[in-house]
Amino acid sequence: MAPDPAQSDIPDIEARRRAERRDGWRAGLRAAMPALVATGTWGLVTGVAMVKSGLTESMALAMTLLVYAGSAQLTSLPLIATGAPLWLVFAAGLVVNVRFIIFGAALHPFFRHLSWKRRFLLGYFTTDMAFVLFMPRFGDAAARGTREQLWFFLGAIVPGWFVWQSSSIAGVLLASFVPTAWSLDFAAVLALLAITVPLASSRPMIVAMLAAGVVAWVGQPLPLRLGLAAAVAAGIVAGMSAERYWSRP
Repeated sequence: MAPDPAQSDIPDIEARRRAERRDGWRAGLRAAMPALVATGTWGLVTGVAMVKSGLTESMALAMTLLVYAGSAQLTSLPLIATGAPLWLVFAAGLVVNVRFIIFGAALHPFFRHLSWKRRFLLGYFTTDMAFVLFMPRFGDAAARGTREQLWFFLGAIVPGWFVWQSSSIAGVLLASFVPTAWSLDFAAVLALLAITVPLASSRPMIVAMLAAGVVAWVGQPLPLRLGLAAAVAAGIVAGMSAERYWSRP
């Protein structure tokens, strides 16, 4: 009895799928590798800050594992330390992270084929840097929702989660040994700048960075760090507008 050609093609299809997953993961990991230094530094600073603000080690560990949002964590710490109402703490964190609504809307066409549970999990792991790395690479792709795109995104976000958690936990455990005089927050800013500046490789990206920087600086007096949310929106709008302008024939 002759073998079924359809059955004989199954190993080849599976091999191609494995290769696509592997290549996508490796590409995402390579793209995210330079950012892991900044992620680790920022996580360490956040871990130290949580304990220095008055949280117990167990509370700080729970916060870093459940929240996984450095800017929201740092925003909420002064409010928690001063005994602010719980609703205000949540409102501050929501405002700081409102940019992820924009990120989620932009990423939705690429992952809408997944179940809501998987999309929920991707949302938990999503970071600013992963979004910045993903969109320039696949934003104009004709086909969306491919296996390469999913595994590239996973390769960019999963290692960052492990680096953040390990460095943040290290900061929590070592906080009592860190002198207050050490300017760790300044070191974190320098690390983030080292990652951000090389991204300014095109005119639309430069326009987006300038717009976000100006709005963030002007919006400093706004309550609940609304200036940060406004800066994110301004940067995205400016970058997309600049890209359309320079791509016109």
